[in-house]
Amino acid sequence: MTGTVLYERDGHVALLTLNRPEALNAVDAALADELGGLLERAVADGGVRAIVVTGAGRAFCAGADLKEIAAGRSIAPTNHPEWGFAGLTQHWVSKPLVAAVNGYAMGGGTEIALACDLVVASEQAAFGLPEVKRGLFAAAGGVIRLQRQIPLKLAAQLALTGDPVDAATARQWGLVNEVVPPAEVVERALALAGRIAANAPLSVQQSKRVLHQAASAGSDWDPAWSGADPWQVNAAAMEVVFDSADALEGATAFASKRAPVWTGH
Repeated sequence: MTGTVLYERDGHVALLTLNRPEALNAVDAALADELGGLLERAVADGGVRAIVVTGAGRAFCAGADLKEIAAGRSIAPTNHPEWGFAGLTQHWVSKPLVAAVNGYAMGGGTEIALACDLVVASEQAAFGLPEVKRGLFAAAGGVIRLQRQIPLKLAAQLALTGDPVDAATARQWGLVNEVVPPAEVVERALALAGRIAANAPLSVQQSKRVLHQAASAGSDWDPAWSGADPWQVNAAAMEVVFDSADALEGATAFASKRAPVWTGH
């Protein structure tokens, strides 16, 4: 570990902090390796039920480390290229991901936010896909996910002009769930993740899977999911959840007028 990503636990929530503030948290191979590996750690930890991703310093993530690219060095995860940019954008994570966008989220930074399930943004945050200004295009999921999350013409404006939008505009467009004062962004993201983590883990994970797998436009994650019958997907998730010990616990706790004690099984 090089410390390019920090890992903390806050109750049932894992907090992952991109930690290259001197480079505005631009992604190199070391960061991609660490973030991807720490996401795997959070998934394997039965005590973690939701994950928050944020950045150290004044930026969330400035995208790819262009200095590394200019030097001819890869920024892909070393041993897991299938994880995609930053070890996250093609990395299916069964537990909910909340982006706490504390500042600039440019290029790959916006693509990380698009890959997360929810976004809490600082009032000082900005989002953009400036790749077309550099002779590139948003290949880490930006042009795939953007038009699935906001109206096509707004997606086209962001992707084709390369111009950024502020947090208030991003919320108006539907890219962001909450916009909060800068000092509160991580706290509010942890609180949102905590509300998710208070629910039954299997129920949350299967709900996330069905949201993605049964999407009418196909999946952002696994091509095999595209075109899946949403009712078959729903039935499979229902079988997993309804046959679980947590389903019985939820009903029993409600009848007993007490808080449920989830096991994730």
